Amino acid sequence: MRNAHSPLSVTFKIASRCNLNCSYCYVYNKLDDSWRRQPAMISDEVIDASVAALRRHCAKSGQRLLRIVFHGGEPLLVGHERFDCWCRKLRSLDDSVEVRLALQTNGVLIDDKWAELFAAHKIVVGISIDGTPDVHDAQRVDHKGRGSYSGVLRGVEALRRNAVGFSLLSVISLGSDPVATHRHLLSLGPAQIEYLFPDQTHDTIGALRARHGPTPGADFLIPIFEQWWGSGDMKVRVGPFMAIVRAILGGVCEVDFIGNNPLGYLFVEPDGAIEGLDVLRTCGPGLARTGMNVRNHDFSDMEDHCKFHYQVIFEGLSLPRGCRTCRERSTCAGGYLPHRFASDGGFDHPSAWCADILRLFDHLRSRLGVPPAETLLRREALDSLSVDTEGVPA
Repeated sequence: MRNAHSPLSVTFKIASRCNLNCSYCYVYNKLDDSWRRQPAMISDEVIDASVAALRRHCAKSGQRLLRIVFHGGEPLLVGHERFDCWCRKLRSLDDSVEVRLALQTNGVLIDDKWAELFAAHKIVVGISIDGTPDVHDAQRVDHKGRGSYSGVLRGVEALRRNAVGFSLLSVISLGSDPVATHRHLLSLGPAQIEYLFPDQTHDTIGALRARHGPTPGADFLIPIFEQWWGSGDMKVRVGPFMAIVRAILGGVCEVDFIGNNPLGYLFVEPDGAIEGLDVLRTCGPGLARTGMNVRNHDFSDMEDHCKFHYQVIFEGLSLPRGCRTCRERSTCAGGYLPHRFASDGGFDHPSAWCADILRLFDHLRSRLGVPPAETLLRREALDSLSVDTEGVPA
C-alpha cells in the first residue's frame, strides 16, 4: 500500500515554450493555457529547491532508485550549458540514491553536442515522431506551419552517430497506414516504440468516431501487433502490446494507461509548482494544479493540500462504476485517467477508448490463448509466489 512517503518519480518541465505547434498538443492546443503564466524555463533556484525536496523525500521513503524525466514544452530550448549544470545538480543525489535520467524531446534541436551530453549523463532519450514523413509533417509543425520531419531525422542521425540509444513515442494517426508507419519507425533504429491513443475525453471523442469508425485506435494497432508478433523478431519493444501482454499473463501493470494503479509520479513546473498528471490539461483548466511548490512544500505534503492528486499519485482511484462488471476490470481497470473524463461525471467513467481497448485485449488474448478467468488464476499464483518468497535471500 502506497502512502505519502512512498517512492516517487519526478518529471521536470524545464521549458514552458516549444519550437513546434503540434495540432493535438495537450499543453498548447487544448483547454488549459496556464503555460502562458510560466517562466520560459526553470531556474537554478527551482532546481536547487527540488534537489533538497527530493533528498528529503528519498530519506523518508527509503527508495533506492529515483527516476527523473526532463520534459517541456521542448526541454532542449534551455541550451547545452544550463542542461549540463542541472544534470550535475540532480546527479548530486547519487550519494544517497541511484539516479536515472530520461528526456522526452521533439528531436529537432538534437546535435552532436546534445548527443555527447546525453551519453555523459547516461540519459535515456525519447523522441516524439508520428510516422512517415507525410503523416508526421501533417500535424507536427513549427510556428510557421512547416513540417518538422527533416529536423527530427537530423536529430536521430546525431544520436546514431554518437551511439546514443533512443526510443520513439508516436501518437496514433487515425486513418493512416499502420504497417507503413511501423516499418518506417523501425527503420530509424529505436530500442523501443510506444504508440499512444490521441488524448480524447467523452466530451470530444464523438466527432472522431463519426469520422473514423467505432474502434479506430484498435483498427490502427492490431495490424501493427500482427506485424510485430509475426516477425519472429521482438528485440524492439512495442507498446502498448508489452503492457497488455503482461497484464493478460497476470503481471502487475507498470504503465499508466491501464491498471488504475497509483501513478507514483508527479511534475515540477518551471516556476516550481508541484502538479499532478499534466495530461489532465486535456480535460479542463487547472485540473493538474495542487497549490504546492518545491520552494516551500515537501512532496509528502500533498495529502493535506490536494486530496484528488494524493489519491491519484499515492493510492489509486476507485474502479469506475461502468467497469465493475467488465471482463477486463482487473487488467484495463478503466484506462488512462484523462481519457476517463466527462464533464457530467468527472473521472468516474471507463476510458473514452474503451471499445478499442477491449478489442485489443480480445485480439491479444486470442493470440496468447489466455481467457480472462485464466488471468485471474495466474495473478493469484504470482501473488502467492511473491508471498512465499518474501524474506528468501536472492
